[in-house]
Amino acid sequence: MIIPISEPSLEGNEKKYLMETVASSWISSAGEFVSKFEHSFSDYCGVKHGVATANGTVALHLALVALGIGKGDEVVVPNLTFAATINSVLYTGATPVIVDIEQESWCISPEEIEKAITKKTKAIIPVHLFGQPCDMERICDIANKYNLKIVEDCAQAHGAEYLGSKVGSFGDINCFSFYGNKIVTTGEGGMCVTNDTELNDKMRILKDHGMSKTKRYYHEVVGFNYRMTNMQSAIGAAQMERIDEMLMWRKELEKAYKSRFSEIQHLQLQKDDLANRKKVTWLISALVPAKKRNNCVQKLGEAGFDTRVFFYPLSSMSIYKSYVFSDKISTAIAEQGINFPTIRRLSNENIDDMAKILRDCL
Repeated sequence: MIIPISEPSLEGNEKKYLMETVASSWISSAGEFVSKFEHSFSDYCGVKHGVATANGTVALHLALVALGIGKGDEVVVPNLTFAATINSVLYTGATPVIVDIEQESWCISPEEIEKAITKKTKAIIPVHLFGQPCDMERICDIANKYNLKIVEDCAQAHGAEYLGSKVGSFGDINCFSFYGNKIVTTGEGGMCVTNDTELNDKMRILKDHGMSKTKRYYHEVVGFNYRMTNMQSAIGAAQMERIDEMLMWRKELEKAYKSRFSEIQHLQLQKDDLANRKKVTWLISALVPAKKRNNCVQKLGEAGFDTRVFFYPLSSMSIYKSYVFSDKISTAIAEQGINFPTIRRLSNENIDDMAKILRDCL
């Protein structure tokens, strides 16, 4: 038996709405479900506008371009994140500045952000890693102090909160991914959310080839084809009808892991009791001793359990080394991190089996 680390939860109206798009023949980027998904998702985040995109990476790029980030500018990013975060900065011609993370949250360190700021710094991309919110109060204070833009990377944290507000509601433009392993999925897909009507209008033009909204096929700027299809949006709209339910079963699954993993020596599950932060469960994440991590992964795999190690820190890859400002904590955390299967059909017996393997390994 193979237990995957992740699989989409498609038990609602996903098929029904998808077949409606096929029956209507509106399967490309026009159709009722695009705006329906944009409105339901932005409303959920507590933000005025949502701009659906082809994926989360282009959402980040679109946000940076709309904010005027380009050559000669610097953008601060965390060292422990998926490469899309830094690549989106490089696409604009700007220079990324890689900084370290907090020991407890695994998210970008506000102290390191402030140390790294120069006269060229124009923006910060805080990443809410593995469902854990960043310290947005301090990050917003820094941004206000130095007149910087904030683009939240919320790809792994749909529904997480800081001080009672949803992630995605703090920055100038904030970006989500709906890849197949995300809490809300459209297969591939992304979204930019913002409270700024001018930025919303600008992104809508940029994502549609730079075409005028009043004069069809007249291009006002050099734009991109970053549109989401009506078919993808149909799945997203159905997912939003069940987001609270999906977050609940994920939280219950994390509790089941905790009850069975709590007494395993040398294993530390991701913290969910940090002040002002309401974490959501994306993947079940934990730290184990670095020298034993790969053996744990191997033994779990042999027993049919798919796991995933943490992202390689950006500073460890030669193409990003020249952008590093600080990386000590993130390098150590990355070597210890492991993610466990986070799927609805996982049984308590499955978790017991994994716990036994981990006890033997650790």
